[in-house]
Amino acid sequence: MIKISNSVHIAEHEIEWQFIRSSGAGGQHLNKVSTAAQLIFDIKASSLPLFYQQVLLKKADHRISKSGKIIIKCQQSRSQDSNRQTALIQFIELVSSAGKTQKKRIATKPTKNSQQRRITAKKQKGLTKNLRQKKTDY
Repeated sequence: MIKISNSVHIAEHEIEWQFIRSSGAGGQHLNKVSTAAQLIFDIKASSLPLFYQQVLLKKADHRISKSGKIIIKCQQSRSQDSNRQTALIQFIELVSSAGKTQKKRIATKPTKNSQQRRITAKKQKGLTKNLRQKKTDY
């Protein structure tokens, strides 16, 4: 079982792993060994609570496909096991972020002094631009 939060757990069989060849520099070793780890998780067919599923599907993240699958590719290390662990950590962070609700922002008014500074800066900028203009006498 993979622990997401105190009350949410995911069975390991719900995560599909693929090991593929990494891209980039690495020489002959890179061309022979599949060290990059790709984690695939189907949100809709999972045992996640409905709230988590809805939030994840609405999330604007490049790792979540339109078909509702989380695809995380990790090729940072030359070791397959460390890439697997890194991908799993990224997956847990992504899913657990769906359970956190953002604090509502309370709009504040600008202070009188900040408004005055803004107006003064605008007038000064206008004067500077006015001095730059070519004055022609007709």
